[in-house]
This record gives sequence, C-alpha cells and structure tokens, in this order.
Amino acid sequence: MAVSASAAPSVADRADRWFKRRQQEDQQRLRWVVIGAVIVALYPFLDSALDLGLLGSLIPMFVFVILAMGLNIVVGYAGLLDIGYVAFFVIGAYGMAFLTSPNSYFVLKGWVPDFLQHFWPAMLLSWVVAAISGVIIGAPTLRLRGDYLAIVTLGFGEIVPDFFTNAEGLTRGPRGIGQIAAPATIPLWGDNEIKFSTQNQANWFWLILVVGLVSLFMITRLYDSRLGRAWQSVREDEIAASSMGVNLVKTKLWAFALGASFSGFAGSIYAGYVGVVYPDQFQFSVSVIILCMVILGGLGNVYGVIVGAIIIGSFDRILAEKLSTPLNWIGEQIGWEAMAEHSLTSDRFLIFGLALVLLMLLRPGGLFPQRARAAEMDPHDPDITMQEREELADVSGRV
Repeated sequence: MAVSASAAPSVADRADRWFKRRQQEDQQRLRWVVIGAVIVALYPFLDSALDLGLLGSLIPMFVFVILAMGLNIVVGYAGLLDIGYVAFFVIGAYGMAFLTSPNSYFVLKGWVPDFLQHFWPAMLLSWVVAAISGVIIGAPTLRLRGDYLAIVTLGFGEIVPDFFTNAEGLTRGPRGIGQIAAPATIPLWGDNEIKFSTQNQANWFWLILVVGLVSLFMITRLYDSRLGRAWQSVREDEIAASSMGVNLVKTKLWAFALGASFSGFAGSIYAGYVGVVYPDQFQFSVSVIILCMVILGGLGNVYGVIVGAIIIGSFDRILAEKLSTPLNWIGEQIGWEAMAEHSLTSDRFLIFGLALVLLMLLRPGGLFPQRARAAEMDPHDPDITMQEREELADVSGRV
C-alpha cells in the first residue's frame, strides 16, 4: 500500500525529533558528568584513608586531560592535523614563569606590574598569549592540508622549545625558571583556609578538576555553536564548506586559537604546580602522547578523548611502574637477570605504538568515536548512517 506524500514526515517534524533526541542525550551526558565529577572529587579522601599516594601522579595526568581536550578542537573538530601542540603548552608554562617568578628577566627589570605577579591574573594572561600564539602559528598554515600541515606544525613544535633553550638571557636556558607563584591562600571560616603547595596536593587536585570541568563545558558549548558546525563542515569537505559560505580562514584560525588557549591554560597551571619550568619538560614526545590520547579515545568525541587521556596517562604515570614489580619477580623466578632488573617505564613508547597499531586494525575510529566518524568506518550500519545524515543536514542548514 502506497504512503501518501502528506503522511511523510515534514522537515519540521524531523528537526523536532532530532532536537528532542539531542536534548535527551545531552541530559544523559550531563548526569554522567556530574556523577563522574563527584566520584573523582571524593578520591583524595580515599587516597588519604588508604595511603595510596597517587595524587602526585594524578595531578599531571589531569593536566594532560585538559591538553587532550584542547587538541581535540584542532584535530577532532576541525580536522587539522597538529603534531606540534607542545609549543602552546610551553608558551603557557613560560608565560606563567615570566610573570610570577622573582627570577624572571621581566620581573627583575621591573616590567611586570604588581597585579600580574600573582597566579590568577598571570594564568588568564597566559591563556590569552597562547591563543594569540595559536593565531600567529596557524596563519602560515591556512593553505596546507594533511601531511603538509602536519610537517609545518611539527616544525613549530620543535622551534618553540628550542627557542626557550637557547634564549638564556630571557629564559635561563636549560636551568629553567623556578619559584613560580602558586595560587594565594584562600581564607575560609574561622582558622580554616585553602593552601596550594606541594604538601597540599588535594587542593591542587580539586583546582585542576574544576578547571577541567569548566574547559569541558566551554568545549561542548563551542561544538554546539555556529562555529562548531563550521568546524564540522570544514573537516568533512573544505570546498563544499566554502561554497556554502563558511569563511575557511576565520574558521581555521579560531580552531588554532582556541585549541592553543586550552594548552596555554594547562601549561600555566602545570607551571604553578611544579614550581619550575625548563625546556626538557616540553619535548616532542609530549605532542605525540597527547595525539595518542585523542586518537585512542575517538576523534571528535570529547568524552572519548577524556577516557583515552586517562587510560594512557594511567599507564604512563602509574601502571608502568606498578607492573614492573611482577615482571621483575617473574625474571627472578626464571633466572633471567635482564627481566629481573627491567622497568616498563622505559618501554612506554613501544607499548603506545603497539597499542595504536592494534587500535587502527581493530577499531580505527577509536574506543568511543564520534557518530559521523563511526559512520565513515562502517557506512552499512543503518542507524549510524541515518544519524549521520540528520547531523549533516542540520550542519548544512545552520552554518
């Protein structure tokens, strides 16, 4: 029996169903984010009660989570392959050092106003400087795509850390800059207060958790905005996006600027936590690890990227060292001296490489790929294909 044209769902009906389904999905994600944030916020009490001593490893790991979310804007949303992301990380970290350390060249010369020699205003300024740096570095790459873009960003990723190594008059070279300011003590009721020092790791843990949640909120809002839809269209097809009226220059520069700003954000917090910055902290391997986090979690899915960052960060900072103990015990039992003395921390890049090879073979879209990406990998799945068509139609209609 034929269905009349009037019985077919109209464009408005399809749009209404799409927005209702999207609203339900957003509400479900929000519930999971709130539950996860509460559980994570309670961890310092568990760490103290069980004397686990893992906070010192989790804090840098959470900094890398923020870095991975920022890189996901450039690589996952806009489809721009950036493998020199560490450049913005080092700019944010040294920006904090230049403004707040008494050993800084600029502070010694009296060029930094007093109100900027504190953690919070210095963090905001470092965020802005990193965003501007993203525009400066991104501008020469606007006409490049794919491998060519990757090579140029790789060059910037090598140039910036080397500059901070060689400019000893400004950066103190390999010695680095120490005595970087931490957040000021926050007074509470009575004699209670919140201190930020190496002895108060729980407070740093909660600070970075709050910053991560704010970053997640901003990134998800950006993705659902007009700019986010422009990023999606550029990632899918630059020529088609340009023909639909998307300004490619503006869209790409925004991606570089915002991705760099979150990297600078994370760099300034990291510098305040460790209290010292030096060039060896910002090698090319940092960019590779962050890119691995994004690929493992799933390009374009910020929640998947968070999971990928936690998995790789946990292995790199915690599990590699913990697993060395049973490996050494096995070596002792079988009389293999090399295994008895070997540490898995020296093999982490080998393990990361093998994991990525297996991932690309078994699940090329990542552990939790974005639906459009999943449809590209498995176009015959009818549910994914329908969802992709609706999302692309929404992008086309609202860019």
